[in-house]
Amino acid sequence: MEYIRQSITFEIKEPTILSLGKFDGLHRGHELLMKYIAEKKREQKDLKAAIFTFDIPPREQLEHVQAKVITTNQEKMRLFEQAGIDYLIECPFTEEIMCMEPEAFIEQIAVNLNVKYLVVGTDFRFGHKRRGDYRMLSEYAEQYGYEMKVVEKIQEAGRDISSTFVREEIAAGNIELANELLGYEFFVEGEILHGKKLGKAVLGIPTINLIPPKDKLLPPFGVYVTVTEHKGNSYRGITNVGCKPTIAGEHPVGVETHLFDVSKDLYGEEVKVCFLSRVRRERRFDTLDALKMQMEQDIQYGRDYFDRDTN
Repeated sequence: MEYIRQSITFEIKEPTILSLGKFDGLHRGHELLMKYIAEKKREQKDLKAAIFTFDIPPREQLEHVQAKVITTNQEKMRLFEQAGIDYLIECPFTEEIMCMEPEAFIEQIAVNLNVKYLVVGTDFRFGHKRRGDYRMLSEYAEQYGYEMKVVEKIQEAGRDISSTFVREEIAAGNIELANELLGYEFFVEGEILHGKKLGKAVLGIPTINLIPPKDKLLPPFGVYVTVTEHKGNSYRGITNVGCKPTIAGEHPVGVETHLFDVSKDLYGEEVKVCFLSRVRRERRFDTLDALKMQMEQDIQYGRDYFDRDTN
């Protein structure tokens, strides 16, 4: 997959089937877009699959807030690559882009990206003051020589599946429902860092630690049943998201995982921690012995969870 970024002067000479959007989380609604793109590519071998998105959530620029994302740009890139996308255009959301009239935006993408087919959802908005939508894209289809496919929203629990819906469920700790909306397990990726080794040295329970990116949306502080992926292997375990309130001193928000029956050294390695279910909220314990006792109970809960899942 070719990754095009850091410029608004993008160009693709090959004919493309293009989809546009924020694509935060690549949930089941986005999956329908990807499915149609894949079908078109099979039908017309000369087509290249392209995605147009922005380098930051537009609301960061519009509302001057740091938005938390379900998938970081790096995580999103890997998901698109797995989906068979040939080109990922990550356009800087600059003042120029923000103020561009939708008609000019249509001309730029249609011509510069050699668009033959355009796939969008009914909620897609673009251009100055979000004036552009799928109807406007359809109006210009004949002029710029592309065909349109508009994908309707799908629902879960009586509500349209959207990135907002997914974010709300993750933020509430409803991991099972969030995973149902996503179509895969919510995950956090990162490099395993050297910590103070308190888990192994003091508690006798070894853990691996990673610090998530600042813009990564995390579930509420607490303990979760997880599966950690590393170089094609999957390891069951439990994960604490939080700031270690029982341990003296200040600690950054971390993702700390105990892997069941695994003793290998993963320091410096990249891993993917997939969240399956919430166990409990994070809390401060009066003693390290009390913390250890609770961690042992959490581990047993996790083992029982996987045993139930396999029976």
